[in-house]
Amino acid sequence: MEWVFIVKIAVLFGGTSEERDVSIASAAQIIPALRRLGHDVSAVDTATGLLDSAAERRLLATGVAPEPPSDAQIANVRGRAIALSPSAFNMRDVELVFLALHGGAGEDGRIQAMLDLAGLAYTGSNHIASAAAMDKDLSKRLFRSVDVPTPDWLMAPSTADAVQRALGWPVVVKPNKQGSTVGLTVVREPSLLQPAIDRARTYDSEVMLEAFIAGREFTVGILEGEALPVGEIIAPGEVFDYQSKYQAGAAREFFPADIDPAESIHLQQLALRAHAVLKLGAYSRIDFRRDDQGRYWCLEANSLPGMTATSLLPQAARAAGIGFPELLDRICRGALKGK
Repeated sequence: MEWVFIVKIAVLFGGTSEERDVSIASAAQIIPALRRLGHDVSAVDTATGLLDSAAERRLLATGVAPEPPSDAQIANVRGRAIALSPSAFNMRDVELVFLALHGGAGEDGRIQAMLDLAGLAYTGSNHIASAAAMDKDLSKRLFRSVDVPTPDWLMAPSTADAVQRALGWPVVVKPNKQGSTVGLTVVREPSLLQPAIDRARTYDSEVMLEAFIAGREFTVGILEGEALPVGEIIAPGEVFDYQSKYQAGAAREFFPADIDPAESIHLQQLALRAHAVLKLGAYSRIDFRRDDQGRYWCLEANSLPGMTATSLLPQAARAAGIGFPELLDRICRGALKGK
């Protein structure tokens, strides 16, 4: 017998991270889809609180700009932000919290810990797994513990000589706890290393220097313990950057990827190991590159993958015959069963 599944859901989105616009775009897809499924859905911007209908319509219509919000825009949002607490979000009678947050407190475990303390069921991974996935240095150490290859790396401060000896050029310089390639620079010569570190440090006190892997880019979604079809991303530049990710038509994405079936299975197995060692929840997305010798390297894990109109996890699910409403339904059901 089909489980009757109509619940009161609060969708948390927006927030104060540099990925605020991406989160809003995810919520613009999630909220109407959940309502079409029959749920009682309230929209909550974690920066400003519960939204009325007019405020919700205005905010969800904004879309994702070609560049992340400026420092001044983020500072303005943070200056007006409310304190994080369930009472501030008006969570009365809420049965499930759907996390449509990306970056910052929404993806690094802080909001998850708050919801745990409040006894509220929520989608995604718990606070420990969320924090581990967001911390690139920690997650790469865990990847290697289960034989998931990941590019060599150093943590700043580091000199150009140390980079030359350990990694070679070019090198990827990025904030250790940030997503959507915000603050990321590909550095090809020693003189540009410190400016790239300084730029990354404006987004996070910890900065990673990672060997650059030239080659094809792949992604594997995980849903309820199973790997979805492998996808390939062909970006216009050398990295799948912010603009390529969120501007329609900026990158080409293929699901399933045009690779040998044995390679697809190998990638899916690596993704499942990466997901498991981080103890991620019902869904995630694991990103890879393949070098010119055919070796696959795990770049990072995403504990709350994007749900925008161009996002990769919904595309992977669609390739597996799972439409967007069914994907959301399964995510919600899993969160409530696991509570």
